[in-house]
Amino acid sequence: MTEYVGAPGSSMSRRQFLAATGSAGVLGLAGCAAPTNDRITASNSNAGTAATQQGSLPTTSPPEVVDVNEQGGSITIESTPARHDVHPLETMGGPVELPQVWAFSAEGGEPSVPGPIIRATEGTEMEITLDNSDGKRPHTLHFHGVQKTWENDGVPTTTGIQVGPGESHTYPIPANVPGTHLYHCHYQTNRHVEMGMYGILRVDPEGYEPADREYFLSVRDWDSRLPRQMAGEDVEYDPRNRRPDIFTINGKSAPRTLHPEHGSPLIVSEGDDVRLHFVNAGYMSHPLHIHNHRFQVTAKDGGRIPEAARHDQDIVNVAPAERYAIDFTADADPGIYLMHCHKVNHVMNGNFYPGGMLTGLVYESVMDSDIFAQLMEYAGYEG
Repeated sequence: MTEYVGAPGSSMSRRQFLAATGSAGVLGLAGCAAPTNDRITASNSNAGTAATQQGSLPTTSPPEVVDVNEQGGSITIESTPARHDVHPLETMGGPVELPQVWAFSAEGGEPSVPGPIIRATEGTEMEITLDNSDGKRPHTLHFHGVQKTWENDGVPTTTGIQVGPGESHTYPIPANVPGTHLYHCHYQTNRHVEMGMYGILRVDPEGYEPADREYFLSVRDWDSRLPRQMAGEDVEYDPRNRRPDIFTINGKSAPRTLHPEHGSPLIVSEGDDVRLHFVNAGYMSHPLHIHNHRFQVTAKDGGRIPEAARHDQDIVNVAPAERYAIDFTADADPGIYLMHCHKVNHVMNGNFYPGGMLTGLVYESVMDSDIFAQLMEYAGYEG
């Protein structure tokens, strides 16, 4: 059981969450039926079978934030085959599962998709070790945004460096470009990222002043045929003919995205200054929209947007590998508001709507309401 709840970043404690919900409020609707499926799609049924066959694999956990400065500037990243529950319930188009992923983990931590959020302060000389001691195939680490030496770019075809099974390699990576960046494996990128080998690198500028609430959100479109193929299913994956069928925020699809411990609900209080960091780790563009709130884009790909160039908006299109920071004030009528991709087919689980790339902006003052309790049941939260 996790100590904190909400999206990675300015998480609240589980004790605070239970106090805000009145705990009985969350459980008060136990037994109410969540929307069920007319049928489970063939791909989801196959995924469930593969998951059974892969029962010996660990299950992924939510991504953790690792402060590299607190670890003397160094971190070790490992890769672990795991099973990934995108939305494990038989409701709202579920279960949605990836029976095998290649998950990153920080040394001593749990495997997660996306991988751990690596956080450092500008000027830190990081040493990031990729430990592939227990691996079965080569991997690398490639970091967007920051400037590093040629041999540490993480691309085996141009550097000659790859980390083979049973090996480890340390990348000296300077935190010299403030901003929110993407990292991923760059060995057979079309396959290894599709298998879940990606994460967020955050470099805080010197003197950084965080918002009252600050959350990290990576979005991704998946072609589940590759993870299913790697798990032993009789399917063919063609990277030139991708057929994305799963759409996630921090590795989960709605309604699991609303789960306070396994998902990424955006919990705010009235008047909070809120900052969201979006990272697109997929291959499609995603126009991300927040209901009833207007925001300003304050940074893109590590570059600050001058105030004179900012304007109020309620949707931002995030292309593959792009990163955006948006700032807004939680000044709407306190309630529960959606944040989602505005491509309707990206907000579905199979043929079921809504689902997919969707989460909620939740005001603390309504967390003791019946509707919030109902949403928690849809998400599978039991208190």
